[in-house]
Amino acid sequence: MGAEIETTVTGRGAGARIALAVAVAAPAVIIRLAGVELAPVAAVAVFGAAVLASVALLMWASEAARVDISGSLALAILALVAILPEYAVDIYFAYTAGHQPEYAAYATANMTGANRLLIGVAWPLLVIFAIYAVRRRGVRGERNAVTLQSHRRTEIVFLAIATIYALVIPLTGRLAWYDSLVLGGLFAAYLWRIRGKEEGEEELAGVAATVAAQPAGRRRGLVAALFIAAGAIILAAAEPFGGALVGAGADLGIDEFLLVQWLAPVASEAPEVIVAITFALRGRADDGMGALLAAKLNQWTLLIACLPVAFYLGGGEFAGLPLDARQTEELVLTTAQTLLGVAVLTDLRLTRGEAALLFGLFAVQFVLPAPNIRYVIAVAYTVLAIVLLIRQRRHVPELIKSL
Repeated sequence: MGAEIETTVTGRGAGARIALAVAVAAPAVIIRLAGVELAPVAAVAVFGAAVLASVALLMWASEAARVDISGSLALAILALVAILPEYAVDIYFAYTAGHQPEYAAYATANMTGANRLLIGVAWPLLVIFAIYAVRRRGVRGERNAVTLQSHRRTEIVFLAIATIYALVIPLTGRLAWYDSLVLGGLFAAYLWRIRGKEEGEEELAGVAATVAAQPAGRRRGLVAALFIAAGAIILAAAEPFGGALVGAGADLGIDEFLLVQWLAPVASEAPEVIVAITFALRGRADDGMGALLAAKLNQWTLLIACLPVAFYLGGGEFAGLPLDARQTEELVLTTAQTLLGVAVLTDLRLTRGEAALLFGLFAVQFVLPAPNIRYVIAVAYTVLAIVLLIRQRRHVPELIKSL
C-alpha cells in the first residue's frame, strides 16, 4: 500500500512537471499560430522559454525511451534527439543565409558557441559537482578527478578525428559540401562502430523514472507523446526565436553575433547539463561525462555537416557557406579548444586542475575579446594540447585501437 501511494504521488509530481513545461511553451505556440508579431526582446523571452521547455520534454522522453532501446548506439541517437532544439535554431540561420547572406555569420556563431560552452563550462561544472559528491556525500569516486570507463575512448577518438579535419576548414574559407560528406560520414561511422555495444543499466530519476515505470504500452505512448509535443514546440519556436535574437541585439545595442552565439546555446544546452550534473551528484560522473561527450561529438560532426546543406536548400551556392574573418576566428578558437579537450581526456581522466584550465581559457575570451587576443588563446589551447599529448603519449595507442 505504501509503495502504491508513493508511486501515485511521484506520478502526480511528474505530471505536474510535464504540465508546467507545456504551459511554458503554450504562449509561443499560440502566438505563432495566431500570427501575432512581438517586439524582439519580448519574442526572445517567449520563444526562448518554449525552446527551453522543448529541451526538457525531449530529455525526459529520451531518457525514458532507454528502457525499450538499450546499448551505446541508442545512447548516441538519444543524445542527438536531446539537442534537436540546438540543431533547429542553427539550421534556421544557415537556411536563411541562403537568401539573406548576413545570416551566415549567425549560423557559425550559434554552432561555435554551443561547442565551446560544452567544453569550457559544462565539463568543468561536472568535475566540480563530482568532486563535491565524493567529498561531502560519501559517494564512491576519485577525490580530485572524474575517471571515465574504457569504452569512452570511442567518443574521444572520433572527436579527435573530427577536430583534425576541422583544422583544415578555415583554410578553405567556407563550410563546403564536402565538409558535410566527411563530417556526416564520420558521425555515421561512429554510430556503426558502437552498434551493439552495451551500456551499464540506466538509473533514472524524476519524470523519466516515472514514465519508465509505467506498463509497456502506456510508457511507449507517453514517450511518443512527449516527443511529438517537443517537436511541435520546436517547429513553432525555432524560427521566431532565431529571428528575435537578431532583432533584440539591434534594439538593445548588443552585438547580434554575440547574442546568437551565447544566449541560444545556453537555453538549448542547460537541461542536458543539469542531467549530467545530477549523474555526478549521484556518483555516476562517468555517465554524466558520457552524455556531454555524445552531445559534443554530435555537434562537432553532424551539426556542422547540416549547415552547408541547409544553406544550399535556402537558396545559397552549392560551394557552401562562406566564412568571413570573424567566423574564421571563431572556428579556429573552437577547434583549438576541442583539441585541448581531446588531449585532457586521452588518459580517461579530467582532473580538477584541467577543469580549471578549460574554464579559465574559456573565460579569458570575454575579458579580452580582441581578435588578435583570441588567436593568442587559440595558440595557447594548441600548445597545451600538444604538451599534454606528449606527456600522455602512452595512452594514444589505446585510443587508436578503439576505432
